[in-house]
Amino acid sequence: MTTVTLETAQRELPSLIQEVLLGKRLLITLDRSPVAELVPAAKPKSRPVFGSAKGLIGMGDNFDEPLEDFTDYLS
Repeated sequence: MTTVTLETAQRELPSLIQEVLLGKRLLITLDRSPVAELVPAAKPKSRPVFGSAKGLIGMGDNFDEPLEDFTDYLS
């Protein structure tokens, strides 16, 4: 992680943002104490599209038939 002073960050913000766009993280300090961190923003998650799995999921022909393990309980 790169460390820069607040004064440098104010003066060179556009170039620092370019570094962050490349995936770097920057720590901004004031009087040698950390005060802020400049990190890449998280990309928004894509929302699922309704019906996008149509045709990918199927049920067996015997889905509604009783399970063999439960035949004793059904009589």
